Amino acid sequence: MLSQLDLATTINRLASEIANDVADLNPVFVGLLKGSLIFMSDLIRQLNFPLTTDFLSVSSYQGTTSTGLVRILNEVEHPIANRHVILVEDIVDSGQTVHHVIAHLRLKNPASIRICSLLDKTARRLTPVAISYIGHQFTDGFVVGFGMDYHGYYRNLPYVGIIKGASENPSAKSDP
Repeated sequence: MLSQLDLATTINRLASEIANDVADLNPVFVGLLKGSLIFMSDLIRQLNFPLTTDFLSVSSYQGTTSTGLVRILNEVEHPIANRHVILVEDIVDSGQTVHHVIAHLRLKNPASIRICSLLDKTARRLTPVAISYIGHQFTDGFVVGFGMDYHGYYRNLPYVGIIKGASENPSAKSDP
């Protein structure tokens, strides 16, 4: 779906957009683990201004299906009150996870929260989400690579691919 060159071009574009908006605001980039790790690493290396990073670990998937139940597994470590937050996500699918995370982060009184997502999967959106920085939009398919996984596999692929025939049944598990 996206080659290494496509990803590098996209990340450069996103970095430029973000720099134009927040370079003078000393933002904190909060990555949603585990999927955003590679994307966020590549993204922040393209930014040439003061910033800090943190991570939030959440769970909302079982197999290939979003459960609709979002659990915070690990909290951000540093205060974000009065900070400009860039929430970095690998993919926004149903919108429920990001919506829940935004509500959670707002309780910590940040100055602002903007979402940066490598992928915006519009076909399965259940909860509206305002994404400030979008890498690519697509309609459907289960994607892997560049941090995104299928039952824990394929995160290390240097590109983004679609798994054909990936089960939407959370109890079905197949070998990679």
